[in-house]
Amino acid sequence: MAATVGPGARVRASCLTDRVGDAGTGEFEYSNLSGRPPGRFIGAAGLVFRGIRRVQRQVEPYAREWGQHNRAALSASGPLWVALGDSMAQGIGASVPWRGWVGQLALSIPQYRLVNLSISGGLVADVLDRQLPAMEALGVVPDLVTCLIGSNDLMNPRHRPGTGDRMYELLARLPVGTVVGNQPGTFDAALEVNALIDDAVARRGLVLAELRDPRTRHWRGKLSADRFHPNDRGYAGIAAVFAEALDRR
Repeated sequence: MAATVGPGARVRASCLTDRVGDAGTGEFEYSNLSGRPPGRFIGAAGLVFRGIRRVQRQVEPYAREWGQHNRAALSASGPLWVALGDSMAQGIGASVPWRGWVGQLALSIPQYRLVNLSISGGLVADVLDRQLPAMEALGVVPDLVTCLIGSNDLMNPRHRPGTGDRMYELLARLPVGTVVGNQPGTFDAALEVNALIDDAVARRGLVLAELRDPRTRHWRGKLSADRFHPNDRGYAGIAAVFAEALDRR
């Protein structure tokens, strides 16, 4: 019987680095940490607000847990799912990593072994420069790819310029059939990104996870202690939207 890997799987792993070895020989090494310090706003706010500090303390242990899980998944067999994204794919703000949207979605598709390449604080450039190359280096064509990225680019004025160009490049490089989440914002930069996603869905055979859905726009009682990341309930809504997109796929 083929080995399977699901929520809660654990293996011992050495300190992960940015190098991706031969996954077929079990030498997969990839860091789910960005290597960057928190932004100035988060750093300053964390000194004042306990809830922000509490959520930021999740970043390193959640990344370690996903790194351990990834190594176990790659030593198993079965259909492969690769998740690309930022802190929401890491589950930051949830009670445990597996209560983020990726983990909750994994419960509904247990036939897939999941490799989560997301990083907290992730930008579109991180998917282009780190996550896609890591996925390609696996030596296995994924049966499913999901991608939710762009909120950090759009919310930070320092990263916002050029977001449309980077998103256009990303959408051109994602495999056909990738399930892509859009942005719930209604400001101009978010509308530009969503227009690019809609066009790629129509032209390239990507699949839209519609995060303008009411379940992911009304956040009362669905935010974590930092009042920014979703909590378990908030992530459940995102997972439900991706599950519906998978049904359409």
